[in-house]
Amino acid sequence: MKRTIIILILMVTAMTGINAQLLYRISAKDLKQPSYIVGTYHFAPASFVDSIPGLRDAMRQTAQVCGELDMNLAMNAESAQKMIAAMMMPDGKSLKDILTTEEQNKLNAYMKGLMGADMTNPMVEQQMGKMSPQALTTQFTLLTYMRNTPGFDPANLIDNYFQKVALEEKKPVMGLESVDFQIKTLYKSMSTERQKEQLMCLVDNPEYNKMMILEMAKAYFNKDINKLKDVMDEKQNNSCDSTPQEKAELTDNRNADWITKMPAIMSTDPTLFVVGAGHLPGDNGVLKLLEKAGYTVEAIK
Repeated sequence: MKRTIIILILMVTAMTGINAQLLYRISAKDLKQPSYIVGTYHFAPASFVDSIPGLRDAMRQTAQVCGELDMNLAMNAESAQKMIAAMMMPDGKSLKDILTTEEQNKLNAYMKGLMGADMTNPMVEQQMGKMSPQALTTQFTLLTYMRNTPGFDPANLIDNYFQKVALEEKKPVMGLESVDFQIKTLYKSMSTERQKEQLMCLVDNPEYNKMMILEMAKAYFNKDINKLKDVMDEKQNNSCDSTPQEKAELTDNRNADWITKMPAIMSTDPTLFVVGAGHLPGDNGVLKLLEKAGYTVEAIK
């Protein structure tokens, strides 16, 4: 019996280890030196770097960093203006132009519970009343996470950390996508009507959405990208679910595009790729696509 229990424990540990990986080595094919890819979570603190086995070594062994975006370009004045403009309703419209009275009341009740103020406050309406539904959804997601995560510091997150260190060490930094492309993908890929529908899904189901946000965070901090994918793929079997086209535009199409760019980047110098962890798993994930392209992809334990 004791031997059986030990075997079961070892099996569970092994199965957990398969899933619990965020850092991968990319080698073979025509690469003289291996590159690495690490999955991040947009709300994770920079300090989590030290919880990912082998990551400090990977940072030392690579000569450049490639993220989804070159953050220096993303945060310059021109890009910031583009982003702010993209987050606003088109043609000078406001939310009042697209929401019914009932929907406005629901939105106000949701905002009151989340942030203690709503659109009946003139300052809040001035700041948020002309934001697009998609931009509001993004802001509310961030606020939900902040409210449920003591010590959260939005100025010290993992996504920016790698590029910051690379620049300090005089290493090149680059991005797989342009600011214009991300703006189009994140804020312009859905019609205003569909954005409104998604916003009201959030407003009508606050507890469910809070649970999903926290489940995604839990999966990431457990380094379990397969569980993360399961949470991302969770369906309510109604219009709140992402359509296949929406999912493709947000993940699959971007993954396929990255694979066309990564070989040239890796062949120049060993590279640390830094992308959202949700892009790594699955048949259409970056790890499988790299393998299909002829590379050896190994989890760093």
